[in-house]
Amino acid sequence: MRFILSRLSLALALLSPALADAQQVAAPLSEHYISAKKATGSFPLVAGGKAAALYASESDWPGVLRTMRDVQADIKRVTGREPQLLTDAPAAQVPVVLVGTLGHSPLIDKLVQAGKLDVSNLAGRWETFVVQAIDNPLPGVKQALVVAGSDKRGTIYGLYDLSEQMGVSPWYWWADVPTKPQKNLYVAAGRHTLGTPQVKYRGIFLNDEAPALSGWAKEKFGGINSKMYEHVFELILRLKGNYLWPAMWGNAFNDDDKRSPELADTYGIVMGTSHHEPMQRAQQEWKRYGKGPWNYQTNAPVLQEFWRQGIKNMGTHESIVTIGMRGDGDEPMSEGSNIKLLEKIVADQRQILTEETRKPADQTPQVWALYKEVQDYYDKGMRVPDDVTLLLCDDNWGNLRKLPKLGDATRKGGYGIYYHFDYVGGPRNYKWLNTNPLPRIWEQMHLAHEYGANQIWVVNVGDLKPVELPISFFLNYAWNPDALPADGVAAYTQRWAEQQFGPKHAADIADILAKYAKYNSRRKPELLDANTYSLATGEWATVVAEYNQLLNRAEAIGQKLPAADRDAYFELVLHPVLACANLNELYYTVAQNRAAAKTNQPSTNALAEKAKALYAKDAELKKRYHALAGGKWNHMMDQTHIGYTYWQQPEVDKMPEVMTLPAGATASVAATQAVVTESATYVSLEAERYTQAVNAGAITWQRLPDLGRTAGAVTAFPVTAAPTTAPGGNSPHLEYRINLPQAGPVTVSTYLAPTLDFTNTTGLRYAVSIDDEAPQIINLHTGLNPDNGNRPWERAVAENIILKTSQHNVAAAGAHVLKFWRVDPGVVLEKLVVSPSPLPATYLGPPAGEAGKGKAQAVPGSLGKR
Repeated sequence: MRFILSRLSLALALLSPALADAQQVAAPLSEHYISAKKATGSFPLVAGGKAAALYASESDWPGVLRTMRDVQADIKRVTGREPQLLTDAPAAQVPVVLVGTLGHSPLIDKLVQAGKLDVSNLAGRWETFVVQAIDNPLPGVKQALVVAGSDKRGTIYGLYDLSEQMGVSPWYWWADVPTKPQKNLYVAAGRHTLGTPQVKYRGIFLNDEAPALSGWAKEKFGGINSKMYEHVFELILRLKGNYLWPAMWGNAFNDDDKRSPELADTYGIVMGTSHHEPMQRAQQEWKRYGKGPWNYQTNAPVLQEFWRQGIKNMGTHESIVTIGMRGDGDEPMSEGSNIKLLEKIVADQRQILTEETRKPADQTPQVWALYKEVQDYYDKGMRVPDDVTLLLCDDNWGNLRKLPKLGDATRKGGYGIYYHFDYVGGPRNYKWLNTNPLPRIWEQMHLAHEYGANQIWVVNVGDLKPVELPISFFLNYAWNPDALPADGVAAYTQRWAEQQFGPKHAADIADILAKYAKYNSRRKPELLDANTYSLATGEWATVVAEYNQLLNRAEAIGQKLPAADRDAYFELVLHPVLACANLNELYYTVAQNRAAAKTNQPSTNALAEKAKALYAKDAELKKRYHALAGGKWNHMMDQTHIGYTYWQQPEVDKMPEVMTLPAGATASVAATQAVVTESATYVSLEAERYTQAVNAGAITWQRLPDLGRTAGAVTAFPVTAAPTTAPGGNSPHLEYRINLPQAGPVTVSTYLAPTLDFTNTTGLRYAVSIDDEAPQIINLHTGLNPDNGNRPWERAVAENIILKTSQHNVAAAGAHVLKFWRVDPGVVLEKLVVSPSPLPATYLGPPAGEAGKGKAQAVPGSLGKR
């Protein structure tokens, strides 16, 4: 009997296409083991118009029995046949599905005791399942499919894996993804498993949820309550996540609807509270029940009693308790706060845990979030007990601030990551649509995994709806980061597109999904304005053309899809492309209008009218989204996104200011065409187009396809390797052969991903040289501090790039070799530009593959030498 190892099965999933005869798609990170056609040894889940009955022990977890009802409905959704759902002993019936959790299911335990089910790779593991057909499992039963879990969620994941395998998308409800009907379903012979997840707690944070999610939930469910959360819980489990920070803007999960925490426990969701809400109590609960100031120095007894009630409310529900303290309303603590006081707060909170749970504090999972200034406390020496998970954070813009120090002793509680797909704060809110390219998520979370931050991964997903693909990726990748290589992200996206829309257009849809996220990440929509891109050089026109080409492709595919797919397609693909193409064209038109008005061009007023029409179209697109599926998603696109003047969102969208001319105005000068100044000469190189990659020892160069603002990127692996103390000679470097038109000084502009110094040392460094000169070592982070008000950081995250320059001198015109040297780990190179004179101002830099006046150029070479 074959055993499909987790890593092997995941790798196969990224390579093998869906079975054409079944017209179904397996989960993006699993092997395909259910088909519409019978094969040797396959188990008939549904065949000949009959569905196999689903059996479980009555004593199994309520969440397992509840999930069986979902799978019962899924089988009916796919085949039209509803299987029986029974908890009695199986009758002499063929075939049957036996479902259960080790130690909680007499049905499964008897199979183990009889030697009919091997649990050597199951027993004692975390959230692990097997799906396997067994002959003669019980008296009178000739054949059964066994779905067995090592624990409650292991069994639940095994059940939901069946649903994905038969073609039910985890997004069937949240994105209206239809299910392709099948008459028969056969489970392939063998033993199927995803193994044990490498990240223990994998979850999402509903946040910044007004006005969109909150308005939608109020209309559909009467508020953010248990009726809404049932759908959230199910989605998390179908995506094989297990953890939730609930919505907290005006909401209190444990207080608003007492059924919510009960349901979470039944479903099998581990509950927590956000980074600034300690002891299972929401900020809103303090507003409702708190007395006096949120200040431990002056109001400790009241705070202790408030927190004590939180632990009482938690009871025996599976939870991770946030400890520590920030200021009220997610603000920093007062200037007078000190480490000694904060350590006392943690000690007192743990004493409450011990008293209320009647067990040692270290037996209740706890997390301390090193968010913003709290990381400063840690860096200054504050410590918490070893069993507490240290939750490290990004800078709210997807760049990890800190990772565990290599070589440090392991912590019992381990380390985790709090990440962001959405944010309210400086330099600008971003919460409208998806701006999170998967290659960048992969690169940063790969760092987290390699540095051992694998206890908790939780991501702020805002309103949830606009970031469906990144949520899937984040939770899927967390299951087994080792199974998805850097060059596997595009294949993952294609598999995800297949899962939602079938194989026919999956490659094109995946490319569209990747490109619109890439384009959006260049400058998040909330940060766009008429001055973002260069009008004079034609950059604005190029950006708009790229978006419109993408839109044309997306619309063409939409016309070819079956009618049943179109709501899902509009939500997941077409709307974000439409909306973002329109928004960019709006600002481009405003830029054209203002330029035309300066010289009284006849086109000025027409451009103003066009801009107003594009602004009106934005509102129409929102209405179109809200009308989908009979108005199912009304309010979900209520987020304002046009007219920001500072970090906080405007109350309503506001039309950008345009200029108009009075009738009869005459042009003062001719219209200026897009030009590049005659003196500009340069060579522009995309990082991935190196001539040669020189590796050294264990250090190799790795392409990161599609990571970056214009093309792909390159970094050095492993990311845990020690710094290169003296770059030069045969130490690791990339070579780029170029031709320069003249001797003399040149500037090398190096474009790097906005990676932070996650080592918390002196800043990450690289080196650059031309020909045989000594490498110049350059620090990415000089003057850069990831905090509001720090201009270098604000610029880096707003522009999604760190741009550094160095000065060099070339002795003669002609061929030269530009070298980029590895110094510190984690540095991600996107682009290099060599120029002997100043270049016209652009946002993305000179396009690669083009050269000013055709004089400077890159020289083709043996690309990709490893």
